[in-house]
Amino acid sequence: MKKKVVVIGGGTGLSVILRGLKTFPVDITAIVTVADDGGSSGILRKELDIPPPGDVRNVLVALAEVEPLVEELFQHRFSSGDGLSGHSLGNLLLAGMTSITGDFQKGISAISRVLNVRGRVLPAANESIVLHAEMHDGSIVSGESSIPLAAKGIKRVYLSPEHVSPLPETLDALHEADLIVLGPGSLYTSIVPNLLVPGIKEAIAASKAKKAYICNVMTQAGETDGYSASDHLQGLFKHCGGQLVEYILVNSTTISESVRSLYRLEKAEQVVVDSDVLESMGVTPIKGRFVLEANQKLRHDAMKVSKALISLLEEKEQQPTYRERNRC
Repeated sequence: MKKKVVVIGGGTGLSVILRGLKTFPVDITAIVTVADDGGSSGILRKELDIPPPGDVRNVLVALAEVEPLVEELFQHRFSSGDGLSGHSLGNLLLAGMTSITGDFQKGISAISRVLNVRGRVLPAANESIVLHAEMHDGSIVSGESSIPLAAKGIKRVYLSPEHVSPLPETLDALHEADLIVLGPGSLYTSIVPNLLVPGIKEAIAASKAKKAYICNVMTQAGETDGYSASDHLQGLFKHCGGQLVEYILVNSTTISESVRSLYRLEKAEQVVVDSDVLESMGVTPIKGRFVLEANQKLRHDAMKVSKALISLLEEKEQQPTYRERNRC
């Protein structure tokens, strides 16, 4: 029987990792954030009152097993036309299928069959949610796309409505998982929103699966300025109320100066891997060169990351002492 891997997150980082994982003989479930409110997704969620389809679209394409032309068609973004400009065809198809089926998750399932998706794609919630952030100066900023732009330092994030429900399939997947992976992705706007949906962090904590967090390679302006690897973990733990993962995958090699200089223009720096602090938190660092530099941009190396995650499934079960600690 195939091992079951649940990956939680959003944005392009999640899609990159899934392209690697789908090449291994594992049963994949992707749980995707529905807090996006920018661009095409933001327009569709506002006009049609549906969860934003953008991150879901990218994950569906990452897990699809279709001809490249079909993938290109699904990702095609219109550049002209009243009402069409800026929309991707995949977003419109997801919106249309939601209208036909009357349910966002049913729409995703129908599109999954069309794209021959390898695994399951589940939204963290089956309705639109709004992400809010309390900043360090006490102000409140609403909207996923607006939070980093405030550049005031994030104290905490929270959702509205408060009582949004997770899908039963999501809770079942977490309960049955052999490995649960958080990230990669923006800490407060792609990963944490999933954990704030009532029932999800509790299901992760109760699961007997191994649990790993893929730390970002670079800080993100307005969101994780100056954060070390342990600061990223603290952000997770703060929002879940206790220990959530056993492992943290970190890039421990130096990024080239030419690439770092470009990221500095975006006020981003390489995340410092403070291994001693991580270990003192009861989390085992998995270190290595897990990035690719291409066209002066950084991306996680999907195959290297996937191999490191698969290796966790192959290790014999251990009972770390911190399992006895209080958790979410």
